[in-house]
Amino acid sequence: MDVVVLTVDQDESRSGSDQVPAALASLADVPVRLAFERTVGDEFQGVLDQPAAVVSALEALLRSGEWNIGIGVGQVETPLPDQARAGRGPAYLSAREAVTRAKSSPWHVRAVGEGDGVRALESAIWLWAALLARRTPRGWEVADLVDEGLTYDGAASRIGISQSAVSQRAAAAGIAEGRRARELVEYLTRTALGGER
Repeated sequence: MDVVVLTVDQDESRSGSDQVPAALASLADVPVRLAFERTVGDEFQGVLDQPAAVVSALEALLRSGEWNIGIGVGQVETPLPDQARAGRGPAYLSAREAVTRAKSSPWHVRAVGEGDGVRALESAIWLWAALLARRTPRGWEVADLVDEGLTYDGAASRIGISQSAVSQRAAAAGIAEGRRARELVEYLTRTALGGER
């Protein structure tokens, strides 16, 4: 069974507070095969098989900017265990290698697995991460409202500013480009997992 194993380690955890509980809470609504859980220290892991779920998890982690993210793409042994940390297989080994590499990589994220599609996926994630990193809290506020389905007019009413101001925030935050990047990452994840999902 082809899946994505995410192994995530807190960046500079020795100089800050434990962010794992907050991260696990932010990922609680992401559909998974095996739920995210702490594995050891400031690290946690989850197993996903749906491209849209992988994208949701990555966006939450990239948004905080506090994580080394290892993406392992490939097979896992079946039947799956009850807990992510008990799983085995090439995707787990790839995720371990990826999180180690992530510590010295752009945007602290790496993807490892078989096939050319994994490198393309990693490249797209780096570009998406660069875009998300430039968003301010005001830009995220607009992006979140648009993701809820509001128009710029609706977002303006909710925030209490003009539609023009919302448009300016959206442009500065790269909301249109971010949507395209998210679509590309989802498509490349699907490709890396072998096609239709």
